[in-house]
Amino acid sequence: QVQLVESGGGSVEPGGSLRLSCAASGMVSSNTLMRWHRQAPGKQRELVAQISGIDNTWYLSSVKGRFTISRDNAENTVYLQMNSLKPEDTAVYYCSAGIANAYWGQGIQVTVSS
Repeated sequence: QVQLVESGGGSVEPGGSLRLSCAASGMVSSNTLMRWHRQAPGKQRELVAQISGIDNTWYLSSVKGRFTISRDNAENTVYLQMNSLKPEDTAVYYCSAGIANAYWGQGIQVTVSS
């Protein structure tokens, strides 16, 4: 059993920063592919960033240069540092584990608004 718990969301003004955390427990190792996704109201869920077991990363083009995904294997935690936030980044953010996204967190709201 794998449990993923997101934290760190909230409301911020445009240009601000937030750091999301995804704490994993259960059958998650340092080799597990971890992803951050988001879903804005009325839109489909989209992949935002991912990090492999050897720290290869991928980013959605609209967040590249602003968001950074990282992992702390000792803490079984994956982070998403979000800088220069824009209103269009407003969404519920989810983390997932595994190449097939077998496990999901409950999601956390990020709101960017003035």
